Amino acid sequence: MRMSLPAWVRLAALALAAALVLLAPPGSAKTLRLASAFDPQTLDPHALTLLYHSRVITQVYEGLVSRDRDFRLEPALAVSWDNPSPTTWRFRLRPGVRFHDGAPLTADDVVFSVNRAMARTSQRAVQLRGINGVRRIDDLTVEVQLAAPDAVLPEKFWLVAIMSRAWSEKNGVAQPQDFNARQETFAVRNANGTGPFALRSYEPDRRLVLGRNPAWWGWKEAGTGNLTEAVYVVIQSDATRLAALASGEVDFVIDPPFQDVARLRADGRLKTVSATDIGTQYLGFDQARDELQFGDVKGRNPFKDLRVRQAVYHAIDVQLIVDKVLRGQGTVTGAHFSRLVDGALPELDRRLPHDPARARALLREAGYPDGFAVTLDCVNVTFRAAVCQAIAAMLTQVGIRTTFQPSPSASFFPKLTQASASFFEFGWSPGVDPWASLNAILRSFDGSGAGTFNGGRYSNPRLDALIDAIRTEPDLTRRRARVAEALRLIHAELPLVPLYRRNLTWVMRPSITAVPWPNDVLELRWVRAE
Repeated sequence: MRMSLPAWVRLAALALAAALVLLAPPGSAKTLRLASAFDPQTLDPHALTLLYHSRVITQVYEGLVSRDRDFRLEPALAVSWDNPSPTTWRFRLRPGVRFHDGAPLTADDVVFSVNRAMARTSQRAVQLRGINGVRRIDDLTVEVQLAAPDAVLPEKFWLVAIMSRAWSEKNGVAQPQDFNARQETFAVRNANGTGPFALRSYEPDRRLVLGRNPAWWGWKEAGTGNLTEAVYVVIQSDATRLAALASGEVDFVIDPPFQDVARLRADGRLKTVSATDIGTQYLGFDQARDELQFGDVKGRNPFKDLRVRQAVYHAIDVQLIVDKVLRGQGTVTGAHFSRLVDGALPELDRRLPHDPARARALLREAGYPDGFAVTLDCVNVTFRAAVCQAIAAMLTQVGIRTTFQPSPSASFFPKLTQASASFFEFGWSPGVDPWASLNAILRSFDGSGAGTFNGGRYSNPRLDALIDAIRTEPDLTRRRARVAEALRLIHAELPLVPLYRRNLTWVMRPSITAVPWPNDVLELRWVRAE
């Protein structure tokens, strides 16, 4: 018997629903309602590299590689790789993977995505420096050609999302969004990845909903979670986020205010998990302009003088900030990279002493006996704003009259990539490979991937040569020796002043199990809600 179209559609919908039920995890639907102060700002996976962006993007999109529960590199869309010649790497793709729209993943998608990630408007280009090209060998093999040997190339593909070429071209997003220009594209509010969760809806600065992708290849592996849905709610107010948790409106707060952590840990109705941050908070300086844009010194730039940067360092009592402002939820450091980063030097953790008298003397030696005025830019997150206020007060006491200027993240981060601030506070969460961070925040800016986040446009040819040598050195022992040399140079030159590392704490209902990563990203694939 011939069916009418509406009846056929109804039966097809029922069949699909039944299939999804069969593929869903056992038990009733499991929804995680997660509150954060931050919005991802865009869903284009190559347009941004911010932590708040990665927290969402990694649930929807996958790269060739990922990280396991212990933060070690593991296969993802690539099941294996090898290095058949010094300047060639081959990646074999996982068979049977499909995008959320049902299209199969092929080598063409990988070639397209790597080229897209290296485009001018991509903030991921910073980590792919040295790639000359990528080509398809067959449907499940791609080859990456390098300008010079790179012993750790697979590390550089972490967080480089693979997109569907057909979907991107169909929707006019073959090039990444120009985030700094506030460009609006289809990929800003829509997504089509291969990851464990698929986008259902996105209301910027309000709410984002993800649904379980039952066809994801990874669900068959041991230890995966049981969520069927995740709802991200943006609540900027610290008090309101915690009130939502207390009232049952949300189940999980990824960024509880520091002043409440001790109380939350003692609350038997809640559960907390903690990790040490792999990232570091820094102060950065405009070191490119001959005169500060946002200062009162005419014809000179004080921050070009090492003695002034040292004065800033000596003026700030970071231990007091950690104790009083962060309520102990941080670790003071003098090192630019965490010990979790390969090649980091533990002896650099020790800070220069807090010494206001020495700071004033250094300012006099540098030719600023009466000090100078400057504006400190900071993102308007509660704890970071409070830290910046404390820093401004300490600097003012030694003669660096500092005006604190908070901005929302959508306004602040373009100042960093466009180098339009005179003095700024920012955080950086690296992977375990030091080259990617050195190249991103400390190498000379060249407009083609190096120094993308070098917000002060610091430039040191000797450091540049070391960073480039780290990338191309195939021997890991010699590579680590060059990393050590670069870190000692940075420690002496102070292009950035290291401040502290956060103690990461998540708070949730006791029925939730989550795996803490040191970069403060919650991977939904491992979350269980009982």
